[in-house]
Amino acid sequence: MKRHAFTMKLKPGYEEEYKKRHDEIWPELEEVLSEAGIHNYSIYLDEETGTLFAYQELEEDHEDVSSNPIVRKWWSYMKDIMETNPDNSPVENPLREVFHMD
Repeated sequence: MKRHAFTMKLKPGYEEEYKKRHDEIWPELEEVLSEAGIHNYSIYLDEETGTLFAYQELEEDHEDVSSNPIVRKWWSYMKDIMETNPDNSPVENPLREVFHMD
């Protein structure tokens, strides 16, 4: 498994809405992510800055889900409350791992 961490940015005032949407995450989206080899996916919110910290574990042969219609529909659903790219994907800033302990 490969560990992958990144940040995203939530628009001010949408903290509860972001949590609500993820509490009601679509089962078909979870299935797409899982089948693509994405596991142990967590997102944390820094409430002072609106920064979202995401962590996921990727199988060595994981699939890129960026062209999946369900993923694209989710991005479109989330674009009103997050910073996004022109294709509606969230603006992600990858983080470099500098320490790990099992």
